[in-house]
Amino acid sequence: MTLAIDPSETSAPTAVPLSDLVARDAREFGVYARTGGWAFALMVARSVRPGGQAAGETPKVSAKEFAELAGCSPERVMRYYKAWDRAADDGLVPHFEALQPGQDVELPDSDVWLSYYVSRNSATSERGTAIAQAAEAEGIRPTKALEVAENPTALRAAILADPSTARAARSALLDRLKEDPDLQAELARDVVRTDDLKKAVATESRAADRIGYVRQIAESGQIRTPAGQTVDAPAVLREEAERHLSLIDELEDGEDTGEWATEAYDTMKSLVAETVEADPELRVQEQRTKFYSSLQKATRAFEELTFDDAQDFYEDDMVQRLEELQQAIGTCLSTLRGARGSRP
Repeated sequence: MTLAIDPSETSAPTAVPLSDLVARDAREFGVYARTGGWAFALMVARSVRPGGQAAGETPKVSAKEFAELAGCSPERVMRYYKAWDRAADDGLVPHFEALQPGQDVELPDSDVWLSYYVSRNSATSERGTAIAQAAEAEGIRPTKALEVAENPTALRAAILADPSTARAARSALLDRLKEDPDLQAELARDVVRTDDLKKAVATESRAADRIGYVRQIAESGQIRTPAGQTVDAPAVLREEAERHLSLIDELEDGEDTGEWATEAYDTMKSLVAETVEADPELRVQEQRTKFYSSLQKATRAFEELTFDDAQDFYEDDMVQRLEELQQAIGTCLSTLRGARGSRP
């Protein structure tokens, strides 16, 4: 049995006529995709008369009139105007005087648009200019830096959420601190008012001091004894200091140096003590220095005592303590005199 087939059911669907509106949108989209903001800047450049040109000399209109027709602000129109002006100075596009309303010209690639267009009013301020210059020095587009500067809440969110952003912010802040005494003072106050930060600073400061102690031995070749004498370090001790320093210097950025600093410091302190103990002459000199140091401290402490108004604060235990001190001094004098008499 043969089935009859209606030819209308097998024929290709009839093409719907292309809408002029759709075609226009597609063309305008293609222009913008290729040129970015240059397409809109051209509209401004060929329709807004340049400064100094009277209304009767050209069919172009003022930026204010153009903005009213466009339903936007004159400031927005002028940002496109200034972008075109900068590009014209660089020879990328024709100057305003060479353009007439409706005229088309070859436009630069969209990639360079943001190098000329600044979408924020702050870019024209002293602050905005400084930000733009810093951005250029870092090799980034000024618009990126201005966007961040105008949205500190977004910057805060990025710092809180992303460790790499936090590290970049820390590095930038440290660079800024070098030239901003007020910021230094503010940050110092923040640190001392925050217990966790204060403890962290104290820990890092202690580690830095210990590393500095080891580095001083390695670089100067001298050691400072517990009594405060400065003497030449034995070669072995200096080599040990250099070894510890090399281990610390090889640590990755961000690694905790505290444990390494403590080990190096304790090792050097122990070696210094052994050096003193191994040299009889140095050991005697160390004892003499310690004695004089203690004697000077005791003398200063006693000299600071005043008895002008003793009747106001007199107590029996004060006399008892002084009598004990007198006995201790007497014993000390006897010992020293005996040592003097026993010398050959």
